[in-house]
Amino acid sequence: MTERPHLAVVGAGPAGLAGALAAAARGVRVTLLDAAEQTGGQFYRRPAAALGARRPQALHHQWRTWERLREGLDRQLAAGHVRHLPDHHVWCVDRTEGTGLAQGGPAGGVFAVHALCGPLQEEGVTVRADAVLLATGGYEQVLPFPGWTLPGVVTAGGAQAMLKGGLVLPGRTVVVAGTGPLLLPVACGLAAAGARVAALVESADPTALPRHARALAAQPGKLAEGARYAGRLLRYGVRPLVRHTVVEAHGTDRLTAVTVAALERDGGLVPGSARRVPCDTLAVGHGMLPHTDLAETLGCALSGTDVRVDGEQRTDVPDVWAAGEATGIGGAAQALAEGHIAGRSVAARLYGTPPDPRRWAGAARARERLRRFSAALDALYAPPAGWADRITDDTVVCRCEEVTAGQVRTSVDALGAGDPRTVKLLTRAGMGWCQGRMCGPAVAGLSGCPAAPGRRPFARPVPLGVLARLPEDEPD
Repeated sequence: MTERPHLAVVGAGPAGLAGALAAAARGVRVTLLDAAEQTGGQFYRRPAAALGARRPQALHHQWRTWERLREGLDRQLAAGHVRHLPDHHVWCVDRTEGTGLAQGGPAGGVFAVHALCGPLQEEGVTVRADAVLLATGGYEQVLPFPGWTLPGVVTAGGAQAMLKGGLVLPGRTVVVAGTGPLLLPVACGLAAAGARVAALVESADPTALPRHARALAAQPGKLAEGARYAGRLLRYGVRPLVRHTVVEAHGTDRLTAVTVAALERDGGLVPGSARRVPCDTLAVGHGMLPHTDLAETLGCALSGTDVRVDGEQRTDVPDVWAAGEATGIGGAAQALAEGHIAGRSVAARLYGTPPDPRRWAGAARARERLRRFSAALDALYAPPAGWADRITDDTVVCRCEEVTAGQVRTSVDALGAGDPRTVKLLTRAGMGWCQGRMCGPAVAGLSGCPAAPGRRPFARPVPLGVLARLPEDEPD
């Protein structure tokens, strides 16, 4: 074999970077494709150089880890072992003829990774590789409520992205609400940047903590990190409202206030607890969901909402690995461990050597501890029971197609829909630009139908001209 085996890594966040570096260090040629213009993903998002940020590290609490990743990537790029393709939006990965090097087959590449590039995403390129590592990350889940479509209502991660990437505040008086560990750093970051955080509204019940004490105590560093955020919020004069939820957002042309209320243990509202909080911005989120579109197009099996992988981060599709949030929401540290394991496994198998798990034993131990910690957080920060019952019939659920909660309920109660696909056909919920990413959980909750994999042929809309020109290889 005259040419080194080739790995395509989709996603340049923590998992993708760790996997690319581990594989490149062991002789694999790597192409790193990412939709963003800068590496680092959402977690290591940084201001554009043109903004002239003097201390970008002030927006991060793991800056040294990022610097090590960046320096390692710079070395591999300079050596020609890694090729980085920014602003490349991968819309499909398919298998061509052949068995692939990892399965003992011939060289030449058995996967075609199709991407859109350019400012308008109207140019198509195809990268061929012997193996694929899917490090596609996750996206925020936001459950609807009356008024959630008003200007001024943003996702919690969106507010953080505006601050980290654009050095701008989403508003001057902000309510941060929903559930999940992301709310604390978002609230702290906004307060430190000069916003007045009028309230931090967390639906989780703190009395549930003792049930998960063992898993949580195994990560004292993360507990200390959370305590530091809570202490900083108190210094900013923000006292979290635990076991509370946003009932409604108010305003005509834009947000002017939100109504929050306390929750009973069964998820119902405590009578007489509702109060109105004036604000111009609501940053809301209810946890994260994994991006699995590309894995689904390849036929990878899912475990619930996550891509199913083995101890080497291999999917059940030969020559396809997955790591990071796509295999289960767990944060940057877990993604780094999974990416490192995947990169080492890829390198060994592409060169026909049985992988030795002892080589990544430290990363595997960290992965298992972090997975238990993440499972505890998932249980602790589950969306409150009964949230769907509080959505009024006139509340828009699918923003792309302007489908209301009443229409979704009618499709089930009057028209007999018994699964998400039928609800979609009857109401058009999920047929818009986002393809159900934003409204999927809400539609499932309102209809009582369990969420099901989409099995879409493409992960994003593709111009017909790009499809007509396939295949078109990326030039070396």
